[in-house]
Amino acid sequence: MSNLAPDTEMDCPITDECGAIVQLLQPRNRDLGGFSVRRVLPVIGRKMIGPWIFFDHMGPAHFAAGDGINVRPHPHIGIATVTYLFEGEILHRDSLGSLQPIRPGDINLMVAGRGIVHSERERPEITATDHTLHGLQLWLALPEADEEAEPAFYHYPGDTVPSVSVDGVQVRVMMGTAFGAASPVKTFAGTLYIEAWLKPGQKLTLPDAEERGLYVAKGKLRAGGTEVPEYSMAVLAAHEGVTVEAIEDTRLALVGGEPLGRRFIEWNFVSSRKERIEQAKDDWQNRRFPIVPGDEEDYIPLPG
Repeated sequence: MSNLAPDTEMDCPITDECGAIVQLLQPRNRDLGGFSVRRVLPVIGRKMIGPWIFFDHMGPAHFAAGDGINVRPHPHIGIATVTYLFEGEILHRDSLGSLQPIRPGDINLMVAGRGIVHSERERPEITATDHTLHGLQLWLALPEADEEAEPAFYHYPGDTVPSVSVDGVQVRVMMGTAFGAASPVKTFAGTLYIEAWLKPGQKLTLPDAEERGLYVAKGKLRAGGTEVPEYSMAVLAAHEGVTVEAIEDTRLALVGGEPLGRRFIEWNFVSSRKERIEQAKDDWQNRRFPIVPGDEEDYIPLPG
């Protein structure tokens, strides 16, 4: 799922006037066939934040009975997908034979490595009634040493993801280590991903990382004297102890970590080498990727 095009952004040097924020990124809506997403990364001038190369905010999308998410089998290389839902359910299938419903609070980590194919649909029990889907789907670029790793799939139930209270603010440590808690979710490089809910007036001092992006999934907050509105991402300066304050009820996601160097991205393929992407395109077009058991008949053709 790609459909990459330039998004709007605001560039700002690290100065006292700009405070904690280097860039403020505004997503554009992308139609994925029946529902839209807000795509934040990549954009011109900001391809990655740490190892994170792709950031989609799905929904909230409301479906009538008989309708729902229906993403046909498609391939990936060179990344790990990270799926997390606020509401609803997705049925994940992949070419390893994985069959896993993703529910709110769970984290699904699919390591594409040298190549994997997956589909994202819904169980009949879900589509039988009116329902809502809402969540985040992110891609982690893999370090060069892991780009051609064997594909793998990991599912982490919600009760295995640590939750801590920081000065009254509820924080979930999704990946990496923060606030004295360590997530069990597998990482390949220095990686940070937290989620937090803040009430108006509450403050949170964010964990440090080499690079960080602060996304407001709901509400509005202030960082370094600058307001960050709903559905926008603030790329933070490399200052220690950046503190944010909620202006209204706010749900935030903070991603970041270790920069991995240049990556090329085309459609669903990511690599440090352009020729590897060309090979993946040819492999998909000529049906050399593995099939998805239980979802063998359908697939998304290589775009244009």
